[in-house]
Amino acid sequence: MTDAQAKERLKVLSQEIRAADAQYYQDDNPVLTDAEYDALRKELNALEAAYPHLVESNSPSRSTGLKPSGRFGKVTHSVPMLSLDNTFADADVKDFVARVKRFLNLPDETGLAFTAEPKIDGLSASIRYQKGVLISGATRGDGRVGEDVTANLKTLDDVPKQLSGSGWPDILEVRGEVYLSHRDFAAMNAAQDKIGKDTYKNPRNAAAGSLRQIDPAVTAERPVKFFAYAWGEISGPVGKTQMEAVDNLAGWGFATSLEMKLHHNADAMIAHYHDIEAKRADLGYDIDGVVYKVNDLALQERLGFISRAPRWATAHKFPAEKAITTLNDIEIQVGRTGALTPVAKLAPITVGGVTVSNATLHNEDEIARLGVKPGDRVEIQRAGDVIPQILRVVEDGGGKPFTYPAQCPICGAEALNDVDEKTGHVDVVRRCSNGLKCPAQATEGLKHFVSRRAFDIDGMGAKQIEVFYARGLVREPADIFTLEHRNTHIGLEGWEGWGETSAANLWAAINARRAVDFDRFLYALGIRHIGQGNSNLLARHYLSWDDFHKSITAIKDAASPEWAELVSIDGVGPGAARAVKEFFHHPENAQAVMNLLDHVTLIDAEAPSDQGPVVGRTVVFTGRLVHFSRDEAKAKAQSLGAKVSSSISAKTDYLVAGSGAGSKLKKAAESGIRVLTEDEWLELIGAFSTPALDIKNPQ
Repeated sequence: MTDAQAKERLKVLSQEIRAADAQYYQDDNPVLTDAEYDALRKELNALEAAYPHLVESNSPSRSTGLKPSGRFGKVTHSVPMLSLDNTFADADVKDFVARVKRFLNLPDETGLAFTAEPKIDGLSASIRYQKGVLISGATRGDGRVGEDVTANLKTLDDVPKQLSGSGWPDILEVRGEVYLSHRDFAAMNAAQDKIGKDTYKNPRNAAAGSLRQIDPAVTAERPVKFFAYAWGEISGPVGKTQMEAVDNLAGWGFATSLEMKLHHNADAMIAHYHDIEAKRADLGYDIDGVVYKVNDLALQERLGFISRAPRWATAHKFPAEKAITTLNDIEIQVGRTGALTPVAKLAPITVGGVTVSNATLHNEDEIARLGVKPGDRVEIQRAGDVIPQILRVVEDGGGKPFTYPAQCPICGAEALNDVDEKTGHVDVVRRCSNGLKCPAQATEGLKHFVSRRAFDIDGMGAKQIEVFYARGLVREPADIFTLEHRNTHIGLEGWEGWGETSAANLWAAINARRAVDFDRFLYALGIRHIGQGNSNLLARHYLSWDDFHKSITAIKDAASPEWAELVSIDGVGPGAARAVKEFFHHPENAQAVMNLLDHVTLIDAEAPSDQGPVVGRTVVFTGRLVHFSRDEAKAKAQSLGAKVSSSISAKTDYLVAGSGAGSKLKKAAESGIRVLTEDEWLELIGAFSTPALDIKNPQ
């Protein structure tokens, strides 16, 4: 899928999920079935995993759930409640196991222990205990802030008010899933039907609605249950392994999954998955896959997290459903980066519990490969039960072949394929050549700017941006911050759908964002290839806007030391580096940034504390490491406040050289840079010794 296609689909998915969340969580009147809602979430998560640079800050995945409704008090999670990455095929499970082993520098033949348990389809909650006594409970919310549902959780029989047994830490946050069994759900609906009231849509929504009752007495009347499977903040260990920790949770009074098993290789994990899949209907509650976790908690700590999920766990989802329908038309959409993306407009059909009317066609080459054209009967599936895509043409509809436009359908400018200057490779994606002069690119860029992971301006969503742009009121980001001043002539309060209160709320939301973190600012600019991850890397390296801007604008050519510094940042590839340089060297962009800086203040990235031997130091790793993989060594260095670079420069403080080190070692020696062996590096940082692994030889 091209960037433009993914961007457009992400926008649609986000709108549908937010509408569904509002209907359920705020109105308590869900209109989507459980499968329909889950499929939307799954598609969004899969797309964002494939296109992390397109993830917007107001994405439902970034909130990992729903924004607190305001009906309950807010609770900030001491440890964020993150989501899981997904796998959809048996081969993906083997890839997951291989990635874990590579990160830990383990031989392929090593038998590493993983737990496997059903992924319960309910509402996530976190329950906090102090000295064994329940003191608070909260929903997942947006992953960082949830709703205080303490009184409601206390009515659940599966939630102990006082922990049983012994050995629990003084502070213990138990996390799990609130759900309804199939039997109890059927009984609830029978009772509703008997008194002439609407029945509940599905078990998950019924469980969530039951937990979020204003009156806890209503929750107490409903047969809601709780499965415990994880933990948040703890003041002491809960076990040495995942299996032991979950067993301890059971001993302390929680219901846990009886289907949780331990396996030492991918084949056994996959066999367990298919066993669960076969008896899915007999479990008595809804599940949508199996979750695998590295069993050894010390290894979980070493593996750590990426931006949105742990490296040590993944969810293996159940397979997709397929269907056949008619392709009515092919529509070209233009995204923020100018990419022309073909979208299949389908005769609506239900697939996996969701009504599908659009599907991706990726790009011009994909249309040619499939040989698809309007009027054809086509087979579609939700890839991994997630992304709508066309698999093949089932029946030729006799229509004319689709002609891909050579001009932007929005502004009429020429649409060109990018050509790599070094390789001569022609990109399959055509892009509008009109830049921000194209209304589609301009409006999509502004939508990105106000999105949650960027400036996060409440009340300034996609529809508002489109209206303000169409009326000529907001053409660049700076215009947003002058709207209130210009309102004496605009008169927003008199517009349809607006009033004094809504306008005042918008001004307050805009003014609340006049100070913004450096990394958010970079992300908000919408630079191609600069998503959340690269924005964080750049901010962490340069620390301040002034240092960043001075360095980037000083780049003259590939021989510039500032260019060498930019491309040396570990994780920032040549394509992203070129995009940064080109963006800030473009006069129109440079002026737009300067205009914006007249109205906002940037908050520098937090400099590492002065504690620790490598804080603020620049480290390069080369050669083959013995104790840890290169990825783990980099992650550890960054966690200690070091900057990790991919090349030697005048700013390099340490070169850590493993066996087989070559040109970097020679250059470091010539430049007088301190060279460390792996053991010397570990001694310098006081690294943990390699833990005893929970492994055995596979049978």
